[in-house]
Amino acid sequence: MSSMIGFRIARLPHLWRSILDRRLAPLGLTQTRWVTLYHLGRMGDGQPQCELARAIGVEAPSLVRTLSQLEAQGLIERRTCDYDRRTKRVYLTPAATPLFEQIESVANTARQEMLAGLKDEEIEQLDSWLARIEHNGLAIQAKETSS
Repeated sequence: MSSMIGFRIARLPHLWRSILDRRLAPLGLTQTRWVTLYHLGRMGDGQPQCELARAIGVEAPSLVRTLSQLEAQGLIERRTCDYDRRTKRVYLTPAATPLFEQIESVANTARQEMLAGLKDEEIEQLDSWLARIEHNGLAIQAKETSS
């Protein structure tokens, strides 16, 4: 078993975000802002802040500042949930739609470039392996947290 697998797994997200940061810089978005817009656009409008934070992989309080900045830019809107006044739901504004489309286009191009040379079935297998590794990691984390 290669002792480099863990390092490769850890390095890839940084490499991926670095490529996207460089390509999205002309849009004037920080990494936290484009990541938030990308996830919200992919997940769909009306996401609870806590679910959006979970999808991004940050704590909910950490996301609040970014959401405030995006709201000040007119790119998102936060609304109180009808049935739970403590919950805020997040929506993209019409001004954010073309920006999200640009982010998605850049991400799709980068994904194609990073996966160049892999056949469709190899990409599906890779996705399956990564999902299994993620599942195992979450199980370990849950077990260690509950101990």
